[in-house]
This record gives sequence, structure tokens and C-alpha cells, in this order.
Amino acid sequence: MLKGFFNVPQPVNETILNYAPGSKERTLLKKALADARSKTIDIPMYIDGKEVRTDKKINIYPPHDHQHLLGTYSQGSKQHVSDAISAALKAKEAWENLAWEQRAAIFLKAADLIAGPYRYKLNAATMLGQSKNAFQAEIDAACELIDFLRFNVKYMCEIYQQQPPVSPRGSWNRLEQRPLEGFVFALTPFNFTAIAGNLPTSAAMMGNVVVWKPSNTQIYSANVLMEIFREAGLPDGVINLVYVSGPDAGEIIFNHPDFAGIHFTGSTAVFQDIWKTIGNNIHKYKSYPRIVGETGGKDFILVHGSADVEASSTAIVRGAFEYQGQKCSAASRVYIAASVWPAIKKLVERDLASLKMGPTEDFGNFVNAVIDKKSFDKLTGFIDSAKNDKNIEIIAGGNYDKSKGYFIEPTVLLSKDPNYITMCEELFGPVLTIFVYEDKDFEKTLEIIDKTSIYALTGAVLAQDRYALATATHALRNAAGNFYINDKCTGAVVGQQPFGGARGSGTNDKAGSMINLLRWVSPRTIKETFDPPKDYRYPFLEKE
Repeated sequence: MLKGFFNVPQPVNETILNYAPGSKERTLLKKALADARSKTIDIPMYIDGKEVRTDKKINIYPPHDHQHLLGTYSQGSKQHVSDAISAALKAKEAWENLAWEQRAAIFLKAADLIAGPYRYKLNAATMLGQSKNAFQAEIDAACELIDFLRFNVKYMCEIYQQQPPVSPRGSWNRLEQRPLEGFVFALTPFNFTAIAGNLPTSAAMMGNVVVWKPSNTQIYSANVLMEIFREAGLPDGVINLVYVSGPDAGEIIFNHPDFAGIHFTGSTAVFQDIWKTIGNNIHKYKSYPRIVGETGGKDFILVHGSADVEASSTAIVRGAFEYQGQKCSAASRVYIAASVWPAIKKLVERDLASLKMGPTEDFGNFVNAVIDKKSFDKLTGFIDSAKNDKNIEIIAGGNYDKSKGYFIEPTVLLSKDPNYITMCEELFGPVLTIFVYEDKDFEKTLEIIDKTSIYALTGAVLAQDRYALATATHALRNAAGNFYINDKCTGAVVGQQPFGGARGSGTNDKAGSMINLLRWVSPRTIKETFDPPKDYRYPFLEKE
């Protein structure tokens, strides 16, 4: 049963440092970047608290400087997955029986370590390994992960506080939240260090044990995260970090009887394949696994004829091209009323002409490299096809170069067809497609937006006309799990806008909220009767 007082520190969103010229944080971050670039590290897996290395080493390079070796990591095998599961299950009893406030203290300490001594090391690792500029790394690796850890502790506390409202005289009704039986598999993406940290820790916080497989292109900063968790006091075996192929992980994990759940962020196709595999193997498991996933998006911005053109232009440029469009929430299709299109076009062209592109170590660069060659080739293929399509006009960008790093200019396509391929398919990069609609067709355009994509992650509408805003908000209620009014469609903040989408975008279990944490516990209701009946007969059985 629950022990202790519910007096956890009240979380507030971590202050975002601005890294302006002459600031202390700019100096410290540059020092951390120089230190990281000055050495080549050997990154192990972490199983049962032990560093595990193999003979198969995989090189890690910055996406924006693919000739510079940052380090290597040890490629694991199916046996390492089995070892990680065994370590997790061995740690399970002691971890789930540890008082909740003791678990909470570990993750609160991790948040303070990130806010303090590890801030610049973690941000630098994210900048180098994932090609994020200083601001994007700060809001991700530092602030969002700190917020996840602190707010999740508060949500955990509130979950444990929830009890049945009534206990009639003579009895006591209570509710117990148990960790899942078995282990949880955390499968994390490249694009957010905060997600990579949150997916395993949110499950672990609720008393679960975890096998964690990060994206290969995020291993460099995942290693720093594990260093932080270990320094915070996370016991051996609670979170086990392995670097194995997807098929190897899946073959072992999804056939294991103790598989209890998956916490996933990644592509829709992969998630659907995982769901199918779990369904086919359902008879093998001791319990029905929890399946929690946030997947793809084809996120939209809708600009009404009454919209502020400067606000619209800024929302478009930031929403589409921050972190090279490699956000689940990034704007990739925009619908603009014909009456405001000329003014917005001029502003977008002006702003894009001023953007600088290059390595993250140069703080003057707004745009950096896409994550790897596979992404580069996919995106440039779409750009080349657009150049050869008479129905497409390239408004800005269209150039690319991979000689030094995987650089693609922010590219804006103007399509005459709202169903052109780049208006429909998820691209996950700095390619934006615009469709201009006639003002009178506003409601028709709402229908197009709602039906164009299988996804329903984020969307935004910009307008000054309140009737237009109300109409759009209702018409697009199923088209986005996070909906923004007069703002860009990115930038969800923990504690303010819990994040997640529906349809093809995932299970909408809202990372950064109590909703998500409830997926990692299994409730038990307990009724205790103090003076139980001692005769089976009810009064109605008595004779007149």
C-alpha cells in the first residue's frame, strides 16, 4: 500500500536558455561541443548495470560532417536482447516493491542533473549526433526531458492518490496501482532526445522494468542519458540499453511470455507491423500487452483570408523548417486563401532567403543537416520529381549537397493539386507544399484537409474571424490530436499541451500527461469488510 506524504515538488516548466552572444550558457555549450569533438568514444550497451561491448563496432558521424568520427557503438545480437530481458526480470521484484517516493527521487535527481551539470554535455551530444542547432537541442534534450521527468513524478503521485470516493460503514474500499506483469519494451526515435529519455523512464517510474532500444542515429546522446540515469541512482537491470537490429529485437521480445507492453515512437508502418506481430502472438503472453505508440504525421497549417500575414508567415517558416522538418509535428502541407497568398508568399521568400544553413557548431545556422543518407536520398528524390512536374512551382530552395554533410535547402513547392504526392505522403524533412484555395472554398478546403491524409497528429489554423476559427476547430476535430489556433503546429510543452495523435498517428496516449502513465499500471480494487456476515440468509427469505 501507499506510504509517505504526497508532497512532491510542484513542477514548473524548465526555463529555456537563449544562448545569446556573450551569455554564460553559450560559452559553456561551445566548450562542451569542442570537448565532444576532440575525442572518439567507445559506447557500450548497458545490461544489468554492466557495460557490454562486442567485436562489431559501428561508427558514429555528425550528419552535418560525415567525415568526422565521434565514436563507435557495439552492435548487439539476439543473445543480448535475451540477456536484457533476463536482467530486467531479475530486477523486477525489488524495483516494483520499492516505495514510490524512492523511485520518484531517482527521476527528480535525474532532472536536476540534466538542468545542472549535464545540461551542456547532453545538448552538445544532441547537436553533434542528431544535427540540432543550439536552441532546438535546448528545448528538446534539456528542457522537455526535465519537464517529462518532473511532471511525470507529479502525475504518478496523483494517480496513487486516486481512491474510491465511498467506503460504507463497516468496510474499506481502496485502489492499488500495480506495475505490469513482465517487462516493457521502449523503442525510441532519432529526432528527440527527450522522447528517447521519456519512453523508458515513464514506464520505469511506475514500477516497471524496461528493455530500451534507441534509434541507431540517436545512440550518441542515448549513451549520455544512461550515464545520467545511473548517476541518479537507477538500480541495475531496471532499464537495459541495447543496440540491435529491429528484426533481432522483435524476434526475441515479441515471442517472450513476459512481454507486457511496448512504448513506441517511430513510423506508422513499423508500428502497424509490431501490432500485427503482437496480435499473432497473443496466445504466447501471460497478459494482454499494452501497446502505446506515437507514429507519423502529415501536419497542416490552414490560413484563412482574415489571418495576420506576418503571423502566418512566421508560423509556416518555423513550423516547417525548424530542425529541418524532422519533427513528428512539423508542418508539411499548407493551405492558404488566395486573398492573402501574395503577401504571405513575399514574406516567406524574404525569410527563407535570410536563413543560414550549415553545421550546428556555428550558432548562426538556423538549418542543419538531415539525419542520414537514407533520408537525404528519399527527400531529394521528391524534390527532383517536383522539378520535373509542370503542375509544381518551386517557390524556394530545391538545392542540396551531401559532399560534407546531408544538407537540403528549405524547399517550398506550390501545387495546383491538393492531392499531389507531397501533400499526402509523410516526408519528414525540409520540404513544404502549399496549395492556394479560393476564399469562398474555405469549408470545402476543410473537407480536403480532413480527408487527405491517414494521419491525425498536429494542425493549425490562422484567422482573425472567430466564426472561421470555430468552424475549422469543429470540422477538423478528428484531424489532429494537437490543434493550434494562430500559432505554428509544433512546440507542444509538457504540462501545457500533452502530445499525441490518433488515426494513423498513434494511440493518442498523450506523452507528458497522466493518461500516458496510466497505461503502465494495472489497477487492483480491494474491499475489506470489518464485520462480515455469518449467515447466508437474507431478510427477504423470512416468512410473514
